[in-house]
Amino acid sequence: MLNDGERIKLGNKVLAITIALNVLLTIIKVIGGLWGNSSAMVADGLHSLSDVITSMGIIISLFISSKPRDEEHPYGHEKAESIASFLLALVLATTGAQIGYHSINTIIHKTYAQPEFYTIIVAIISVLIKEYQYRITISAAKKINSNAMMSDAWHHRSDAFSSIAALIGIIGSRLGYSYLDPLAGIIVSVIVVKVGIELLLQAVHELMDGSIGEEEIEQIKDKVKEIKGVRDINQLRGRKHGSKANLDINICVDPNITVYEGHRIGDIAQKDIKDNFANINEIIVHIDPCIHKGSYECKQCKRRKV
Repeated sequence: MLNDGERIKLGNKVLAITIALNVLLTIIKVIGGLWGNSSAMVADGLHSLSDVITSMGIIISLFISSKPRDEEHPYGHEKAESIASFLLALVLATTGAQIGYHSINTIIHKTYAQPEFYTIIVAIISVLIKEYQYRITISAAKKINSNAMMSDAWHHRSDAFSSIAALIGIIGSRLGYSYLDPLAGIIVSVIVVKVGIELLLQAVHELMDGSIGEEEIEQIKDKVKEIKGVRDINQLRGRKHGSKANLDINICVDPNITVYEGHRIGDIAQKDIKDNFANINEIIVHIDPCIHKGSYECKQCKRRKV
């Protein structure tokens, strides 16, 4: 995983590209729609302009999340990305619902348009650019572990889907099958709303300090158990904190060692975890005496109970 400076640099680079492309798309779609008698394309162009605002919101969230911890935020500012992801997921789900509403309304009132032939070229350009935006944004999102950018990526893909629907509608209209446009729009609507809800639930999971994956927890346990002096792990809890995670771990050690030695083992555990799991931010290590009575009873130690 990249450090904070590298995360911001990569994220801002990709977002700057998508912003520039959205400005270009806005110009192409609005002019093409006005000249080609396609009000849907004009609306789609204005929607591309709104994407610039959401991308700028991601840039702001990346900047805030990288700020060092302070007295008011002792655990850091990483949740700024979770908030941005939540808002973008809402926008994505709303966008999908609007596509569905517009499509159903078109079918009910039969308000089919007859766009010019060259609007097909504009729609194809839109699909290609939006799919490119999706691919570079999703790739960057995975590299920097940002759900906010993941939501932005799917926002681009939803636009690609809507442009495909518009393309089908334009071709269908010119061939005499005008109903293909709203029908494709309804299918796109279902896909976009589904993705929006999934990303929304993921953002809520982070904002509610949801647990990290069970697989990662087991990997951390295995790594800590390799440390000399660690007899067992009584408890390990991990919670999401934006693009990173915080851990609480209870390590069971020989009750007869010195406080200094127990503290040293805890320091080694912290270092090993951070060296091998780049997404782990804050680690609190509790040292428990390895005895077989009271609240410190080992779970897996095979010594005889006393």
